[in-house]
Amino acid sequence: MKSRSTETKVLTRAGTGRQRIGMMLAGWLVLIAPLAAAEPVSTGWLGSRAIGGHDSVAYFEARSRGDHRALVGEERFKVDWNGADWWFASAASAERFAADPERYRPAYNGFCSNALTLGEGLIDTDGRVWEIFGDRLHLFYAERGRQRWLNGDWRALQRQADAVWESLR
Repeated sequence: MKSRSTETKVLTRAGTGRQRIGMMLAGWLVLIAPLAAAEPVSTGWLGSRAIGGHDSVAYFEARSRGDHRALVGEERFKVDWNGADWWFASAASAERFAADPERYRPAYNGFCSNALTLGEGLIDTDGRVWEIFGDRLHLFYAERGRQRWLNGDWRALQRQADAVWESLR
């Protein structure tokens, strides 16, 4: 009788250990799955607001290009895309982005274009320092990086940043 009881306890402990390992693995998968599913987006350290809450559609509009100012969006015109909250200054901007996010998202999902070319990795931006090269919106951590692109061969820098971005995605 004692041996039967002992066998039951051993099997129960082994089952419990397997269950714990299974639960731990399942927990890690739940945590890691969203990271694998979406590309990284520049949201800063806290929260999920992309590019400092700036309207990524507005950069392409004449008024933003004319005075070279980034337009701050509002939470009420928010679009969830690629695991981040993208804010817009109007419902029309939000609708345009939602219909074609690939057209209006910044290059490298808002991470600093210049930092990628310097081997600094994914450096967050807040959307205030920007430039459109060709038809792509590029954001920069600081004005110095933007000036480097303006005064250099931006096409070569963009190719270099593209290659680094592909390796990090």
